[in-house]
Amino acid sequence: MGQHETVATSLAGAVREEIGTALAGVDAELARRFPGDSGTRQPVHTVYVPGDAFAPDTARSWGDQALDALDRHAPDAATLAGVLELADDLAEPVYERVRAKLAHEPIEDLRIDFEDGYGQRPDAEEDETAARAARLVARACAEGSAPPYIGIRMKCMEAAVRDRGIRTLDIFLTGLAEAGGLPEGLVLTLPKVTYAEQVTAMARLCEEFEKARGLESGRIGFEIQIETTQSILGPDGRATVARMIDAAEGRATGLHYGTFDYSASCGVSAAYQSMDHPAADHAKAVMQVAAAGTGVRLSDGSTNVLPVGPTSRVHDAWRLHHRLVRRSLARAYYQGWDMHPGHLPTRYAAVYAFYREGLEQAAARLAAYVNRAGGDVMDEPATAKALSGYLLRGLDCGAVDVAEVARLTGLTRLELDRLAGRPTKH
Repeated sequence: MGQHETVATSLAGAVREEIGTALAGVDAELARRFPGDSGTRQPVHTVYVPGDAFAPDTARSWGDQALDALDRHAPDAATLAGVLELADDLAEPVYERVRAKLAHEPIEDLRIDFEDGYGQRPDAEEDETAARAARLVARACAEGSAPPYIGIRMKCMEAAVRDRGIRTLDIFLTGLAEAGGLPEGLVLTLPKVTYAEQVTAMARLCEEFEKARGLESGRIGFEIQIETTQSILGPDGRATVARMIDAAEGRATGLHYGTFDYSASCGVSAAYQSMDHPAADHAKAVMQVAAAGTGVRLSDGSTNVLPVGPTSRVHDAWRLHHRLVRRSLARAYYQGWDMHPGHLPTRYAAVYAFYREGLEQAAARLAAYVNRAGGDVMDEPATAKALSGYLLRGLDCGAVDVAEVARLTGLTRLELDRLAGRPTKH
């Protein structure tokens, strides 16, 4: 005991050193391009409201309208479960959590829209709307009533609207800076990107604003909206979305799929434009591979079928929305867009059911992995990372509680973060 067998080798130590030196550049490049997940919470959805429709009580108003829709069309857990075909054991916990979510945090990510949802307005009007948006966001953040993530979608970098988009961005950011600083959950969205150079230009704008305001370099990030065919496949036949991530120079935070613009650009007729169209699946598969390991997150798009009208019509729209959200979650698109307050009940019902129905199995597999126990599945570190990420996402959105995850896994939040490869502050 305590003695080690002497083993024979043939390669000189200098060989290892030479190889290490030769690959040092590759090591640095891997670390730069593929830093992994940031470890921060990803919202489950993004809600868009036109710039002139945004108000201090927008989030609360959406929550109240969503609760009213539940009261009128699914007043109890059994009704909602029947509409969405939820398992009996999920009905009550999902329903209770949905109502609680709508009461205290109905919107996780809010985008004030100055693009398609706002349209073309006189410059003076858009100037004032942008300044007003900055004032209201600053006030909401100071009062603690703002959603965790909030920001604007500017107009795109195409020549016809470029100057207008830049000016709106400048007015909004300047208003925030002068009202006390940029909020922690600030999110900016760049739409209709066709060339990587447009992303470079957006990164330049962020950099110049940081310099002008004495902010830390890299403080401002932005999402890239994928809604043109050129953002997926370039004229030379190469995939372009990866080039766009690189062009952001570390500032890209997300890739958001634009269902209807992208479908239209592919020639899909209006009746068939949907998140589950094959053209959409192809685009999102390319986005997913391009973003993997970079820390840039994916968001699916939306449905334009609104849950309004008589109960039968609302239930039909809820079933469609719920199915599409579940489909996205299964494909690892953990975020999407919601277009109407009536979409919130099914957004959260789908998300909560997704995490709750797999909770015990995921926890058992992770506990077995950590404890090197047996079982009918032999998981590898990559799978343990995915299992931890699944549980962490469930915790972040409120689908599951820290206490029940700890009881089932024997792990703390910090231990889950480490297994998931997330940075920890401890």
